[in-house]
Formats: sequence, structure tokens, C-alpha cells
Amino acid sequence: MLKNLDITPEDPDELRAVNRLLADEVKSQALLIKKLKHQLAGQNRHRFGVRSESMDQLNLTFEEDEAIAEAASEQTQPETPSVEDKPPRQHSRKPLPDHLDRHEEVLSPGEDCTRCGGKLKTLGEDITEELEYVPGRFVVNRIVRPRKACGGCEAIVQSPLPSRPIERGKPGPGLLAHVLVSKYADHLPLYRQSQIYAREGIDLDRSTMADWVGRSTALLEPLADEIGRMVRRGDALFADDTPVKMQAPGQKKTKTARVWTYVRDERPWSGSSPPCAWYQFTVDRKGQHPVSHLAGYKGWVHADGYSGFNGLFGHDKADEMACMAHVRRKFVDVFASQGNAIAEEAIRRIAELYALEKDARGKAPETRVALRQARATPVFDDLEAWLHAQLPKISGKSPLAQAIRYALGRMPKARPYLENGHLELDNNTAERAVKPVAIGRKNWMFAGSEGGGKAMAIAFTLIETAKLNKVDPQAWLTWVLAKIADHKITRLDELLPWRYAAQAA
Repeated sequence: MLKNLDITPEDPDELRAVNRLLADEVKSQALLIKKLKHQLAGQNRHRFGVRSESMDQLNLTFEEDEAIAEAASEQTQPETPSVEDKPPRQHSRKPLPDHLDRHEEVLSPGEDCTRCGGKLKTLGEDITEELEYVPGRFVVNRIVRPRKACGGCEAIVQSPLPSRPIERGKPGPGLLAHVLVSKYADHLPLYRQSQIYAREGIDLDRSTMADWVGRSTALLEPLADEIGRMVRRGDALFADDTPVKMQAPGQKKTKTARVWTYVRDERPWSGSSPPCAWYQFTVDRKGQHPVSHLAGYKGWVHADGYSGFNGLFGHDKADEMACMAHVRRKFVDVFASQGNAIAEEAIRRIAELYALEKDARGKAPETRVALRQARATPVFDDLEAWLHAQLPKISGKSPLAQAIRYALGRMPKARPYLENGHLELDNNTAERAVKPVAIGRKNWMFAGSEGGGKAMAIAFTLIETAKLNKVDPQAWLTWVLAKIADHKITRLDELLPWRYAAQAA
């Protein structure tokens, strides 16, 4: 810019002009350096920070999710045998190892014939073995069903095989629950589980377990739907989404899908409803998805500034509560990269609001409103006025100016919490709910198909809801899977985790 300029003029006016040009050049370069340092600091935190959510390389879980999706589809389809049907998929049906403990149960039809009253004679018996998992070890349940004949009328009778989660399969409910929790709570892909079980002398192929996962999640889907309905009955909920990789149909490359979470948690204001987390999987991030998920909902939705949520809000729709944690995060990024005093002061002022929330936590809504009106409203108002005063003092293109403009745009939508005790200052409840997905994708990496993503959402709904209620998800799912095949769909509320906790207490 200055290379063709004579920088040694003697005329005072020319000297002043050169000085202005130099000052403008220095200011422009300083702004560029500040912007690049801010971007570099953000990239370093994203790549190396403890909260990094960067995508890992692809691995073998494509095949697992494809098998899970196929099994889930088969589980929900009625059996229609036909000579033209394709042959059923073959899974490992090797005998269960002899070294495992056997727990035998005899299901006898009795000693007397129910038809004529004659004595029954044993003709033989059918033995069904199912592999079961109790915490810490495998066992085999032997179900013995003697076949008996009546000495009087020659009728042959046998007790029916009790309902099981997977018909014609070998897994017991405890083993199915263990596989689900290991994959979706402990983030162990099925091929790793297969390797672990092999060290215990158990030959379980991952294709077999993928079939179990698909059929189990299909069986449990109505229960996950019931949790979703409970979430949408609340006065307020928390919404967020996070990306996951999904294999593009018919291609080796991947596309970015989304997992959405909607959480109802009334514990901060001593509400009566148990906390619930509902997950949904979609192949993209279009705004039509949250609108569809929350169709008809007219309560409050805590959300970040993603424009895809905008369709939720408006006349005769839901109301928006913005997230102050996102506002604070913008200033933290600026302070971490530049050490800026204005950013530091903004962080300090926002921290005052959070300090007041500690006193409000767990209190009744009307008490929370009174406390906020008396102590938080002045701090909130001063922060907003102070930010307006700082904006003209700094370059409009700087990261700090961008952070201030973002804050001023979101604060009017965060203000409702001051007058509503059912609301929170931020959306951290939903952000905590998506963390298991972020952790999991570092292990199972991605969804192998849309069907696999749906199974994942069902599993997360059940497991994370149990964890929110301080219920052991494996124990609860074992209990549910032992009952759900025969349970009336109109009484699903009897199977929810807090009902199990009350019964087990």
C-alpha cells in the first residue's frame, strides 16, 4: 500500500497524510493479526482441547449398523412365510459352552390330564438353552419341558415355552441389556464386545449381536416413544443437536447426519415430573425436523441460536428461551486468544448471574422469580447497557465486536427467565444430554445407515433417561425386556425407569 509513496516529504501536510496512512495500515494489520490469533486459538481448542468433538477415521461399524437396521425392520414385520421369500440370514448357532453354570427350570404340564383326569406319562422332553448374563458372568438357563401322554385318552400335553424378547433366539433379557448398555452407554462397538467375550470362552459373532440389537430396539421403540410424549407434556424443555457421520446410501463416503435431543428436567424448580431425555435421528439438519418432532408443543424451548429452531416459535407455537452459556462462550474465546479486558469484564458480569442461580436452584418457581427480580434483574440490565456502551469503542470487524453483537441479539430472548421460575439461564441441560453421542462417536464413529441411527436414538432415549433418574440402565432394561413382549401397549407407563426403581426399593 505504501511502497510507491515518498515517505520523506518535507511539507507538514504531506507528513500528516503519510502518518494517517501508516496508522491505518498498522490498524488494519493489527486487526488481521488479532482475527487470525482468535481463529488459531479456536482451532487449537477444537483439535486438542479436552472437549474436542472432532471426527475420527471410519472403521468397521458400518456393517454393524446395517445389520442392526435390517434386524429392526424384520422384528417389526409380521411373519409371512413364502417359497419366494429370501432365505433367512444365518447366524452362529454353536452349542453353548459346557463350562458355564446351568440354571435349570422345569415347566411341567402337571400329573393329571386336564381332558379326562387320567395320569400323564412322560414321553420325552424338549430342552431350550438361552445364554444369559448376570453382572460379572455368563450363565445358561435350561428350560426343560417334558412331553407327557395321558394313560386314559392318550392326549399328549406339554407346557408352552414362555415368551422371550427374541423368539427362536438364544439370548436372555440380561444379555440383551448388557449388549445394549455396553454399546450405547459404555461405547463398545460390537466387534470389541465379541473380542471381550471370546476371552471368556463365549463365541458371539458381531453379526449375531447386531441382530439382537436391532430386534431389541425395535421391541423397545414404543417405550422410547412414551418417553418422548412425556418430554413434550412439560411446561419447558431443552433442545439441542449434534452431528454424526452416516454412510451415504450405495456409496463408500459419508454424509453428516444429526442426533437431536429434547430434555424435560424439572428438578431445578422442584417439579413433580421425573427427568426424561428423548433422542431422534435424522439424515440432515433441516429445520423441518425439530418442527416435526415438537409439532403442537406450546411451552418454552431452551435453544441455541441455530436458525433451524426458528420454525418452533411464533403465534400459537412454542416460546423461545435463549442460552446465556453460548453468550458467555463467545467472550471466553476472545479472552483465551487475546486476553482482552472488555471480554474479561463481560465474563465476570455473566458469572454474577450464574452465582445468583445457585441460590435459586431447587426452589419453587415463585421463589425463583422473586429472587431473580430482586437480585438478577439489575445485573442483567447493567450488563446489557454496558455492552451497548462498549460496542462503539472497538473495531466493528473484530472478534470482540462480533461477540458483543451476538450477546445483544440473544439477551432479549434470554430475559424471560427473570419472570418465569420454570426457565433456566442456559441450555446446558440439553448440551449435557448430547455429550454421550459425542463421546460415543469417537468409538463407534458413525451410523452405518438411517435404520442404525434410529436404533441408536431409541437406545440413547432409554439409557440416558434411566441415568437421569439414577437408575442402573442395565438392571432396568433387563427387567423391561423380560416383560415387554407380553405387556399391554396401553400400560407402558408401568415399565418406565422410576416405576422400576420404586418396585426395586
